[in-house]
Amino acid sequence: MKIVVGITGASGSIYAQRLIKYLSESPEVEQISVVFSDNAHEIYLSETGEDIAAKKNIELKNDHDFYVPYASGSSTYDALIICPCSVGTLGRIAGGISNTLITRAADVMLKERRKLILVLRETPYNLIHIRNMETVTSCGGIILPASPSFYTNPKTIPELVDTVVFRILSLIGIQDVQKHWME
Repeated sequence: MKIVVGITGASGSIYAQRLIKYLSESPEVEQISVVFSDNAHEIYLSETGEDIAAKKNIELKNDHDFYVPYASGSSTYDALIICPCSVGTLGRIAGGISNTLITRAADVMLKERRKLILVLRETPYNLIHIRNMETVTSCGGIILPASPSFYTNPKTIPELVDTVVFRILSLIGIQDVQKHWME
């Protein structure tokens, strides 16, 4: 699989950090491309203390560079996961505004009927957010709020975050790593 991870300026960088960790460890993933929105890299550094540019097997792209394969429908990328996804990014995707690489890649995923997962990290929602979620969902995207589950009895913050990350991995077809309800 070839996966793009878009990271926007919403708080919740630990979700992206844990997602990239599991993707990079998966034998099913051959390529991971990461794109930060303008403010996201600073927030990521602040919240995680980790510089993703130092990681091996991660291809880092500029959000204003449209000269990348997944900016075109002819590419062979399988999924785009925007994690965390700001409601501003959600709104631009719902409105068909492809003014950055992240929003263009989202547009490509929708038009080519490939996986687009938006991990929203906003609360509460207003009616505009809900309508934008409806629009993206009706176009084939998946809205996955960063709402952790507790039935696994997580003991640490990373374990709690992993309940969301494992849902993301399951949605893109990565081997079953999550604990299921009542199993």
